[in-house]
Amino acid sequence: MIITRSPLRISLGGGGTDLPSYYQRHSGFLIAAAINKYVYITIHETFINELIIKYSKLERVTEANLLQHPIFREAIKLLEIEQTNLEITSMADIPAGTGLGSSGSFTTALLKALHTYRKNLIHPRELAEQACHIEIELLKESVGKQDQYIAAYGGLTCFQFLPNNQVEAWPLKIGTEVRYNLEDNLLLFFTGYSRSASSILKDQDEKSKVYDQTMIDNLHFIKELGWKSKEALETGNLHQFAELMNVHWEWKRQRSSGMSNSHIDEWYNLAMQNGALGGKLIGAGGGGFLLFYCEEKTRLRHAMTQAGLKEVRFQFDFEGTKTIIS
Repeated sequence: MIITRSPLRISLGGGGTDLPSYYQRHSGFLIAAAINKYVYITIHETFINELIIKYSKLERVTEANLLQHPIFREAIKLLEIEQTNLEITSMADIPAGTGLGSSGSFTTALLKALHTYRKNLIHPRELAEQACHIEIELLKESVGKQDQYIAAYGGLTCFQFLPNNQVEAWPLKIGTEVRYNLEDNLLLFFTGYSRSASSILKDQDEKSKVYDQTMIDNLHFIKELGWKSKEALETGNLHQFAELMNVHWEWKRQRSSGMSNSHIDEWYNLAMQNGALGGKLIGAGGGGFLLFYCEEKTRLRHAMTQAGLKEVRFQFDFEGTKTIIS
């Protein structure tokens, strides 16, 4: 039995500049934090000469090429696994399509499990690159590289996406006390909506490809906010970081008409009236989770609970994608 896990993530600044349509011309930058909510993959050998794949559906096939699930299919093909007496199962702490990078976490967890099965050692960078290769190059999804990289590396990590497709990664230089305060004062609430990130990002991707000046200027500004967020966090100015979250959200909303809706706007305003110092919708937009920085946590929790939102409490994850049992 092999079990791997890969963390989900929240974006702390610069999100959206990790799509190839932007960074291949201008380079991208963002800060992401892995959290202790996970996607799990299990693999074990069976006595049946079939690939048994379990996710929200069940597939039983005689070879990987026949799999309907595209990431399972391409990952098994990439690792050149020809054995068919395998049962592979995926599970997750949080549903897919909720803005926490579940697709990237799923792909890295699956690849890690398959490499463990093949007895391969793999560096987080190579793991992230393989996950991006599957999702972006093979499957042509309109997604960025943030989710795969933060899932592989874990921690609070800065990423620079270069025009030559290289990715530079380094830890956010944040003091221990500041990190604990940040972790304690970030509150995550589920809106009840789920959506496909690639469908939301497709509009941004297409506009970037044709060099829509409004979209490019927006992403330039978002990238600058990412650098400012890095400075605020590394100097321990969490109030400034919270203010930058608000600015980020206002500019993010301008990128697509599907980014927000009346319910999300109402909940956001409610939070700001009840102690939140800053906030934004996590992920591509359209639903998922609202993240707020708040020092009056009891008041905010009460207001959001009364509005029908469910809080998901979390801590930062510093292990990244890992094998738990092999």
